[in-house]
Amino acid sequence: MEDIIIRECTAIEELDNCVRLQREAFGLPDLEISPRRHLIVSRQAGGWTLGAFVKERLVGFVHHLAAVRGNEIFGYSHMMAVDLEYQNKGVGARLKWNQRARAIQEGRDSIKWTWDPMQARNAYFNLNRLGVIVFSYAENFYGTDYATSPALTGLEPAGIDSDRLFAHWQLQSQRVTQLANGAAASDLMMPAEPDARIDIPANWTKLCKENPVEAKREQSRVRQEFRDAFASGLIAAAFERSAEQPRYLLYQKEALDHPT
Repeated sequence: MEDIIIRECTAIEELDNCVRLQREAFGLPDLEISPRRHLIVSRQAGGWTLGAFVKERLVGFVHHLAAVRGNEIFGYSHMMAVDLEYQNKGVGARLKWNQRARAIQEGRDSIKWTWDPMQARNAYFNLNRLGVIVFSYAENFYGTDYATSPALTGLEPAGIDSDRLFAHWQLQSQRVTQLANGAAASDLMMPAEPDARIDIPANWTKLCKENPVEAKREQSRVRQEFRDAFASGLIAAAFERSAEQPRYLLYQKEALDHPT
């Protein structure tokens, strides 16, 4: 693969290419795209957009916001997109690790973002490759007409809610630091057994297309299982990939702090 350079997007043309990538990667309608103005204004407010470039071609970006809640100042990762030609080639991981490095330079110790709990690929990437933890769940976060996957665009009649898990990326935790330094998820010290497992459909996109009624039932089940798990103090910290039955693995916080 060609050499990829990660650097901040500052030129108008570069930001316009971020808008283009949103259309191509997500299939979003223009109403749902973060426009150039948003990227410019958020930069003035302390955010930034890191781009992945092959020579002068933008092949991916991550948009980072400065966030404040009470006395806490943290990063919020609003969006990441990778050119279809460059997906599954490590571009997203490079963007995220560069995002972490810059956030640490700015004095931040955490970044938050959301993802669809039914998307196994995102779950594995966030939990196993980046080391995020999850302890909060949002029902219908963006509204029922919102879809971030190009395969789901146009499924509004199915009425699938936009439920989301909140990723909490503790930038200098031991597990994140190990992963940043090249460790594999299998190298991390984890409890021998999870305290709970939450199964998700093996092919969520196909289920939504072929049987939206069953998809809504599955979403309701997963939603309730996460709510019950989080209410009992469990934290999602790993994901088990499987063509037949992918699942989230949840643990007591104390077990994660002191794995056996």
